[in-house]
Formats: sequence, C-alpha cells, structure tokens
Amino acid sequence: MKHANHVSEMINAFSPEPLIGEQMEEFYCNDTMEYRMSDKYDSPIQDIFEICQAEGTQNAFLLLGHKGCGKSTELNRLSAQLTAKGYQVRTIICSTDLDMFNIVYSDLFILMGEALLGIAEECGCAISKDVLDDIMHFWDEGMETSVSKKEETADIEAGMSAETPGLFNVLKIFAKIKADLKYNEEVRKEYRRKISIRSSEWMALLRNIAGEITKKTEGKAPIIIFEDLDKLNPEDAWNVFYNYAAVLSGMSFPVIYTFPIGLSYDTRFAAMEGYFITKTLPMIKIETIEGEPFCDGINVIREIVEKRADLALFEEGVLDSLIHYSGGSLRDLFHTINSAAKRAERRNSENLSMEDAERALEEVKTSLTRRIEKKDYDFLINIYKGNKELIEDKQMLLKMLQASVVLEYNGKRWHNLHPLVARFFTEQGLIENVGEK
Repeated sequence: MKHANHVSEMINAFSPEPLIGEQMEEFYCNDTMEYRMSDKYDSPIQDIFEICQAEGTQNAFLLLGHKGCGKSTELNRLSAQLTAKGYQVRTIICSTDLDMFNIVYSDLFILMGEALLGIAEECGCAISKDVLDDIMHFWDEGMETSVSKKEETADIEAGMSAETPGLFNVLKIFAKIKADLKYNEEVRKEYRRKISIRSSEWMALLRNIAGEITKKTEGKAPIIIFEDLDKLNPEDAWNVFYNYAAVLSGMSFPVIYTFPIGLSYDTRFAAMEGYFITKTLPMIKIETIEGEPFCDGINVIREIVEKRADLALFEEGVLDSLIHYSGGSLRDLFHTINSAAKRAERRNSENLSMEDAERALEEVKTSLTRRIEKKDYDFLINIYKGNKELIEDKQMLLKMLQASVVLEYNGKRWHNLHPLVARFFTEQGLIENVGEK
C-alpha cells in the first residue's frame, strides 16, 4: 500500500484490510482515541497493554466494538507494542482458520495450542519431549481417526519417528487438525469431543507450553489475540462464550477475544464481566448527541484519509459528504471511497466527483436498508428523534447494532441512526430532512 496521488492508486490505498507492520508508521493516525472516548487520557487499548504486562492479574479480555471501527488495526498496533517490549504475541484470524457459522469453544482451545507451539518455534523455545509426547497421545488416544499417522517418507524427511515427536512434527499434526476443523465435519466432531471430555488435561498442556515460553522470554508470558469473533451472530457468540466463560478465561497467559458489541445489552453480559476484563472501542464521533457536527472528530477522520491520499483527489464537498454519511464508521468510509474511485477511474477522471460519491453511498444505503423491515421503522425513527440513551427494547437494539443500522458512541454511551438509514427515511417522507431537525 502506498499514498495515493492518482485516482487509480486510491483503490489500493483504501483497502479494508487492517494496517500491519511498516504500514503503521506511514498510515496510522495517533489522535483517534480522544475522539472515540471523549477523554484524551482514556484508551481501552492502552488499558489492555498495561494489564498484559502486570503480573498476577486477571488476563482474559473481551474487546467490543462495531464492525469497521478500526479494532483490527488497533490490535495489530497493540501486538507491535507488546512485541517491542519483548512479549511473544500471536494473532489468530478465526475467519481464516474456522467455519464462522460452526464454531464451538473447543475450536478456540485447539487454535490456542497451535498458536503457542508456533510461538515456541519462532522464539527458539525447546518444548520438552514429555510435553510433545503428551500432545501427540492426547490427539491419538480413543480417536477413530489417528491424526499422528504420517507417510513414512515424511518421517524420514523430518529425521524423527512418530514415537519421538519433535516440535516440527507436532506442528504438522496441527496443520491437519486446522484443515479438518474448517472443512471435515466428521473428524471435527472427534476433535471437539476430545476437548470437551478432557478440557482440564488440555488446559494443563497449554499451561506447560506457555510456562516454557515464559521461561525463555525472561518471565514474559505469551499473548494470544482472537480476531473476528465480533462477527459471530448473537446466539453463536453466546454458545461459544456464555457456557464456557470459566475455561476460556482460565488461561495462565493473556488472551484477548473480540466480541460483538450488541451483546453488551443482553442480560447475560453481566455474568461475563465476572470472568473477563471487558473493554469497548467506540466509533469516532462526528456528531454530538444534540445533533450538531463534532468538528474534532470530523477533522481526525480527514487526517486518516489524508495519510492515505492527496485530498485534491476529492472535488469540493465530496470528502465531507462521505465522512458525514459514514457516521464515523471507517469501514463504510473506506468502502465508499473505494467504490467512488473505481467509478472515477472508469470515467478517466483525475478526481472523485459528487456523483461518484452519491453512487457509492447509494450502494451502502441499499445494503443497510435490506437489513431492516417496516416493523422496525418506529424503533429507529424514535432513536433519530432524540431517544439516544434510554432505549428500553434491548433485544431490538441488539439486533440493530448487529446489523450496523444503529451506531454507538462514546462518553455517555449513546446511540444514533446510521446517517444513510436516516437518509432513506427522509427520502420516504418519514422524517424531516437530515440536518433540519
């Protein structure tokens, strides 16, 4: 990715992928947290950073936030900061390794094991033969399908036998397990059954691996980050977390799980807070609760855009319109810039016109309004007209947050209708013109 000086370069510059590695230095904007939290000294990411380094504290986290609010980039930056302090960090992208429509808690346990072994390999940590044997036997015993049986040629290449497994061989076994977790329904059931009936034994193995890594890194425990779990639908998220909060929060090393923001309004969430440290990364606020433009938030989003592209590529008023109608969602903003840039490039234009922007906004508006039904209108219009804090119908709020139709903001934790949904209601004659309340 590079800074865009031409329309053709904007498509790549506004990729929805989170920033990683060297991109942080060039494209990361340091000033967003104040306008997310309404306090320049408040930061959920900094809180996690500090707690991860403290000894003897609770170390399982739930990080909440809207899809597209910038969680992945913030977690990548957190990982880089911890790594710079000498910690070994591994991020697990659940949508890559698992079937997101078929996840149970034991899947996360399995990926933790593979992640810890991967960390051990990367930092040159020798895991004892006894622990590696125990891992091998854990997966073989009582399994209808042995996961440790390998081709004889593979054993020769590895220079070791299945009776004396090395870290390399065990990692090869986990590669097969991960593939089966995502694609092989029958074998997946066996793995899950194994974890469910012997979870304490597996947790002990994880503690042993983590303990060896901690010794190698002079007392700094490994850290695991689970990405994409905030994209689970509500019931799947509860199935993963609610009944298994004790085991998922019982690791001897820090684990950070992303979590759907809407579920914080479910009555069951209070029980979760007894097991996890919960932190929320809010949207960047671009409007006050009274409906006035919040210029500081708007300016920091302009700064984010300017880090990626020459602002002269936007015709007058275009960027302001895209920022306004994205509601502070960086995902929606980047999507509309990307779509508008594609159209401008096809027109052989040197910049994005208002018509390019309007076409892109219409696409997102259509996607959002497909997620609501006519029976939802009164609830949503009520929020738009001023009921932004005390919302009694928590189930409906949860549903609308999950659909990104309602957005949550910082400070007093208030809500607003996504500006493009408000625009739709205006076009339908259901509310007055946006901005003229």
